[in-house]
Amino acid sequence: MKRKEIIIITDGDHYAREAIKYVSKQLGGTALITLADNPSKITPSEMIHAIKQASTKLVYVLIDDAGFSGVGAGEIILQALANDQSIVIIGAVAVAAHTKNKEWTRINFSIDRDGNVINDGVNKAGIPTYERGRINGDTVYLLDQLAIPTIVGVGDIGKMDGHDDVSKGCPITTKAIELILERRQQGHDEKNSNNC
Repeated sequence: MKRKEIIIITDGDHYAREAIKYVSKQLGGTALITLADNPSKITPSEMIHAIKQASTKLVYVLIDDAGFSGVGAGEIILQALANDQSIVIIGAVAVAAHTKNKEWTRINFSIDRDGNVINDGVNKAGIPTYERGRINGDTVYLLDQLAIPTIVGVGDIGKMDGHDDVSKGCPITTKAIELILERRQQGHDEKNSNNC
């Protein structure tokens, strides 16, 4: 059985759900938005079951700790997914937050509110923070401890002062997902060429 390919979204509020619902319709895949919440309430086993039942190979999983310090409900789900052999996490969209605990993760790059790919982090509004290679958030504690090939930092999904609104086609979130999918394809192509 081919493994499900997962993209993690570290936000589960209404705006994030609407954005990922929109993006999944544009780019393909199954968005498990009915299982998303702020904070996450579903159990890891329930999430894994839903992923395996998805009709597509690509699945978007929204997790959220709602400001909980350390390993919260969303990250417990993330850890379970990382440990499941039937699932491969191909990327993560790390969403910035005004977190008191200042949890952070390393990122490969960020996309600012104007759609620029940058090496620095961004804040909730999608404005560069000038912190090279890292982003602050409340569900990002475990990301760089796992073998996730591409982690993209973005501002608050579906918001960013209107720059990522669904009415505008969620351009920042869409670009983040597109870049994860492009990098996954490049990885497949390199692997296949090495096997020739």
